[in-house]
Amino acid sequence: MTNVMSARGVRKTYDADAAPVRALRGVDLTMDESEFMAVMGPSGCGKSTLLNLIAGLDTPSDGEIVVAGESLQDKSEDELAHMRRRHIGIVFQFFNLLEGMSVLENVTLPAVIAGAKRRQAESRARDLLDLLGLGDKQRSAPGVLSGGQRQRLAIARALANEPTLLLADEPTGALDSEGGLEVLELFRRLHAGGQAIMLVTHDETVAAAATRLVRMRDGRIEDDGRGGVTAGAAASSESPVTTG
Repeated sequence: MTNVMSARGVRKTYDADAAPVRALRGVDLTMDESEFMAVMGPSGCGKSTLLNLIAGLDTPSDGEIVVAGESLQDKSEDELAHMRRRHIGIVFQFFNLLEGMSVLENVTLPAVIAGAKRRQAESRARDLLDLLGLGDKQRSAPGVLSGGQRQRLAIARALANEPTLLLADEPTGALDSEGGLEVLELFRRLHAGGQAIMLVTHDETVAAAATRLVRMRDGRIEDDGRGGVTAGAAASSESPVTTG
């Protein structure tokens, strides 16, 4: 089984006025290409920080992250952006859609930025919108869509460049129960089709959709979802984490 992501000894400390905030305190985690992983933990446990580091949106204070066989260590901002275009799709809690563009344009844009010809990018976008039940909304503005439809659009956009790994940060957090169930069912379908997915959540119902559950607490992996409880998670007596 091929690793799609590995994190080794990853630490992240943020400067703060009162005292440094240690958001991650030595995270070791691997993920296979066939997995649908949920990373779960209370607010402030470091799960969103970990996701941002894997996405190359932030850099570790120490340790190494490898995505699709490519180390993110010592990469420039441009190199990290290039890595994201090739390997990473990101779904945010609050959609981050471009309201001045149509539904079709929102999905087409990432592929165009990555260098695809517009006709090819639009064809891929139409296929994704059909797959996600938005084929009849191509010319609409995102603002007229329901919450569930907006998140499906955000997922279509994240899939535009056929990412190795789809990352989702609290993807149902801004949705009502019906919209949340709709999005979780979509993730199940995508995983069944071979898409590697990692989502972070504090919600047990959302986490239950995944095939592997990783639990975090105080910036460490408490349970890696493979029957292993880390010694470091149980041993911490340091002050609580306030980030992630």
